[in-house]
Amino acid sequence: MSQTTSFSFSDRKTWLSYVALLLFFVAAVVAIVTFGSKPHAAVETRAGSTFWQNFRSPLSTLLIQIIVILAAAALFSRLFRRINQPPVMGEMIAGIVLGPSVLGLFFPQVMMFIFPPSSLGTLQLLSQIGVVLFMFIVGMELNVSHVRQRGSAAVMISHASIVVPFLLGTGLSLFLYKGLAPAGTSFSAFALFIGVAMSITAFPVLARILEDRNLTHTNLGSIALTCAAVDDVTAWCVLALVIAIVQASGLAVSLITLFFTLLFAAAMIFVVRPQLRRLVNQATGSHVHTRRLIAGVLAFVLISSLITETIGIHALFGAFVAGVVMPPSADFRTFLRDKLEAFSAAALLPLFFAFTGLRTQIGLLNDWHSWAICGVIILVAIAGKFGGSMFMSRWSGMSWTESFSIGVLMNTRGLVELVVLNIGYDLGILSGRIFAMMVLMALVTTFMTGPLLSLVNIRAKATA
Repeated sequence: MSQTTSFSFSDRKTWLSYVALLLFFVAAVVAIVTFGSKPHAAVETRAGSTFWQNFRSPLSTLLIQIIVILAAAALFSRLFRRINQPPVMGEMIAGIVLGPSVLGLFFPQVMMFIFPPSSLGTLQLLSQIGVVLFMFIVGMELNVSHVRQRGSAAVMISHASIVVPFLLGTGLSLFLYKGLAPAGTSFSAFALFIGVAMSITAFPVLARILEDRNLTHTNLGSIALTCAAVDDVTAWCVLALVIAIVQASGLAVSLITLFFTLLFAAAMIFVVRPQLRRLVNQATGSHVHTRRLIAGVLAFVLISSLITETIGIHALFGAFVAGVVMPPSADFRTFLRDKLEAFSAAALLPLFFAFTGLRTQIGLLNDWHSWAICGVIILVAIAGKFGGSMFMSRWSGMSWTESFSIGVLMNTRGLVELVVLNIGYDLGILSGRIFAMMVLMALVTTFMTGPLLSLVNIRAKATA
């Protein structure tokens, strides 16, 4: 028969006393040797210097940045939610506040302490991972069946919301190019990029606004989602074309890039998508398979991003296409979105907003002429997107109220616009001044969506 050995309280107390005594003797010996080797002042100076070096190490600096960014994003998102604005607007504003436009203007030493120039490369790379996951989620949220259900009217509205602002943007670039384009940038690259930037609609922000206002399943909401879906696909394809032209060193290289881009898209749609559907259908509901599924999806997204980055059309395009070709099961897409969006939206996207804010120097608009140009850019953006969408909606048979609402929703640019603008900045197409102007345009056009929709609702109730 086995015997059970008991461990009494007195035995436990004895062992604890022994361990404490042993630690005391070790610490005492270390202290004697250390203090006997150096003068006390030197030891204190050395210890303080060591602690400070550890505090300012690259990892410590990154951790400080993440803490400050997440705290500011949480504060501003809560404030904007209280004024009936999308929380993402608050996070965008928080990024501006942490940059040279606000924090750097009033407390430059604090900004340099939190965001030293040597640390921005690491912050940028980490924020890009968040944007890659964000673009994957954007691709997943696109529902091709909406396009089939709504038919030609939605396609016409969405294309009008691209063609009109694209035309106005390229026309405006005739006046912007000479004074605002970076040296060495060709007019074609500058004009095409301004046209694309004017044509963007923030599909995720639009979807959240419709959901918050219980409009998702209405006729207006369905048409708006369809138009935004077609808009996103078209705009990103045009952007991929512009990037291929900008990065190519000649016509032959540009054609090769376009060929591999089309080959990648075709392979993803006709080869990879059926295989993904088969693999997902075979997956079980166990926790082990769930973890493997998430890991496999993440690897697939990163591989797709790596392929398009290697081709020369930016990693975000690969992540977007990876989201589009996910199996159409609503439950599966909701599962992935819940797993990935919670981390990417809460932890990584605020880093992107902060990095964008560090690039945005509103102080460069230091005279009335610069502010006048910024005002013209905002007006042209609104006229192209809002006007093109509204009048095409009216021409297709919708009422003026519905047409106005469609125009307001399609004019929402939000985070997707910031993603596009950062691509242009990285490619050297946008200078610091016009980058700041375009960021302000994105903020204004997104901020005005909520109040204008509320105005439409108030007027509709008054006339009912």
